[in-house]
Amino acid sequence: MSENDLHLPNLTIRRFRGIQDLSIERLGRVTLIAGKNGVGKTTVLDAVRAYAARGQHAVLLSILGSREELTSSADEDGDKSVGPDWEALFYGRRILPDTDIVIGQTGTSRYLRVEATPVAGAKAAKWESNIRGVLMGNDGWMFRITYSDDEQAASRFSLRKASNSFEFSEETELPPVIRCESLGPNVLDNTAIARLWDKVALTDDEGRALEALRLVFGATIERVAVIGDVQSVTARLGRRAVVRLAGQERPVPLRSLGDGAVRLFGVALALANSQGGFLLIDEAENGIHHTIQRDFWRMALLTAQANNVQVFATTHSWDCVAGFAQAAVAAEGVEGALVRLDSDGEGIRAVEYSEEDLQVAAEQGIEVR
Repeated sequence: MSENDLHLPNLTIRRFRGIQDLSIERLGRVTLIAGKNGVGKTTVLDAVRAYAARGQHAVLLSILGSREELTSSADEDGDKSVGPDWEALFYGRRILPDTDIVIGQTGTSRYLRVEATPVAGAKAAKWESNIRGVLMGNDGWMFRITYSDDEQAASRFSLRKASNSFEFSEETELPPVIRCESLGPNVLDNTAIARLWDKVALTDDEGRALEALRLVFGATIERVAVIGDVQSVTARLGRRAVVRLAGQERPVPLRSLGDGAVRLFGVALALANSQGGFLLIDEAENGIHHTIQRDFWRMALLTAQANNVQVFATTHSWDCVAGFAQAAVAAEGVEGALVRLDSDGEGIRAVEYSEEDLQVAAEQGIEVR
């Protein structure tokens, strides 16, 4: 793959969570996904995250945990424990015979596949011997996770049950994961900002984050830093971002500039930390005033192109869609794509908009959410 190729120029998702079968034929450098609440926008982000991680246990567990999808079970002594509900990863929240999850490129062999087989009784004992004598207890599931591309296929077997999880490899390991940062609907807290900042401080990416802020706030912002020491007497304040403004003798807290500044800085830092990979933004409009939506998306488009990041974002805001449309049309050489998800009977269909469609919609106020 060349430096500026997209990891996912298109996308197929089958039997993953609330999506039975969805194909999006064209994705952009930045793809904005619109649609009503509950239609599956966040599930698309989860699918991309799972794909980037090659189905790693920790990421699948995080997806379930973020939705509080848990189940209880009892061991041989009747003691109850609570663990992840692995069946919730599959469409209909049930694992049926010969069903699997598929996430990847439409019409190619590049995909992630998750297959599940029940493990019980003698079969469970057979698999337990492969994991150094660790006992699973009652019935569980065996997962075969496969990633295929044009040249090779690799797989990993996993045994998973309620509060327990055991993994071992068969033959070859899966390919390396793709870098992926994920931003939720809320503005980042100080701990998350500090984590992202520490990865770019004193590098070229620090300058990129500052320039991204200046796309909206202009030269008024001279410098940005994260200060504080968890070992200091001011530890109760934690590490926090501060900004040096032109004409001001002392720096001011970034949060004093409003949630929009924090959201924007968080996206800029995440773009710097996602170089060569994915950035996922849920409810991208949150904290961003409608008057700066265009500048926000201009920053995201230009920085994503410069850092070779593929961005997926969701929204249900018309102001966000309009700002994105204006920025995508104006950003020459950077492809933006808008996809609206609609309920179609029991399924979901994707309605795709070209940049020409976006321009007409933005100029005439046509509803495309």
